Amino acid sequence: MKFKIARVPMILLLVISACNSPANTSSEQANTNPTPYPLTPTPAPINAPIIEASALVDIHFLNELEGWGVTETQIIRTNDGGLSWHNLTPSEITETGYSIRTFALDANHFWAQFPDFNNYPNSGFVYRTVDGGTTWTKSATPFSTGDIQFLDSENGWVLADLGVGAGSNAVAVYQTSDGGATWNQTYINDPNAPNAHASLPLGGLKGGLAPLNMKTAFVYGVVYAPGNVYLFRTDNGGANWGPVESVSLPKGTENFEVGVDPDHMRFVSPTDGFLAVRIAGDTMQTAVYVSNDAGNTWALTPTLIPGGGAADFLSATEAVLYNGEQFYITHDAARTWNIIPPDIVFGDMFAMMDFVNTSTGWVITLDQTNHRSLYRTTNGGSTWLPVIS
Repeated sequence: MKFKIARVPMILLLVISACNSPANTSSEQANTNPTPYPLTPTPAPINAPIIEASALVDIHFLNELEGWGVTETQIIRTNDGGLSWHNLTPSEITETGYSIRTFALDANHFWAQFPDFNNYPNSGFVYRTVDGGTTWTKSATPFSTGDIQFLDSENGWVLADLGVGAGSNAVAVYQTSDGGATWNQTYINDPNAPNAHASLPLGGLKGGLAPLNMKTAFVYGVVYAPGNVYLFRTDNGGANWGPVESVSLPKGTENFEVGVDPDHMRFVSPTDGFLAVRIAGDTMQTAVYVSNDAGNTWALTPTLIPGGGAADFLSATEAVLYNGEQFYITHDAARTWNIIPPDIVFGDMFAMMDFVNTSTGWVITLDQTNHRSLYRTTNGGSTWLPVIS
């Protein structure tokens, strides 16, 4: 299961272009022959109107053909790799965009969380579908926005954002076991709440939540203290949290500021996980860690990637990183990387990416006129063709 979330980030994603390639990184070029479309098996048809998706703000692809998207006003789906999109927006919804948070489990199960701005951040409502958007169920939520993560069609977590100020971030943790119809609060650190706890500190900006199961999860982010990797773990469903001490910084970076950006931590199996840590010294670098024991220990991989940017963790061995200039692809759990220079200079237009494997991925661009385009690669980021321009 791979996710992508539409949101206003709790910490700013920092993308800085690299000047030099790491000496111990392979520069082997990916196969430049694009994969033909369509692929088999052919996805089921989508019984909904086709629309012109000219304002995509977020995408989540499930495979080379099927994916969900969010525009400024609609929730949409594709079954042909993004060439055409179908409008599946609940009838009473007129605005989506960056104000909602979403999670796509598969082609049938999708959640969209809307804030109640009249009672922010303490209430909202979630729309969920179990039939690919044909029908939707609306439920009230005791939070307005947050990082939504589902393990399956019934069991999920939310790290609810209660507000940011002066380097601190109040949050609450909720769980559901009925697909989001109801939510149970297991933790809150807001000092104004009567049941507040401090095991997940108020200080630090929380970037996101990475669950393993309904007992164990990690919260990551940034705290402005040199050499401090902001990473906390719970093993009792969020009731108590403790700092993770097993993430050792690369030699010589112990006094640098570090942080974990949104979507830069993910478990790709019950035991295997990735963690990408942004290190800000004289230059920006990204250190990648792997765990093969459900997050009990984290091993630093050999290469520091220059710059910081987007990351997609795909399997126990495969990942794609973009550092603002080049794509980095690994097939051996980040021990070595192939450097892929794209034929399009995305630069400041790069808004987000989504890869489903190390060959096929998409990039949304946003130019200075607020115009969005969608590009697709089928050869690991070497060449890009416009899907929506």
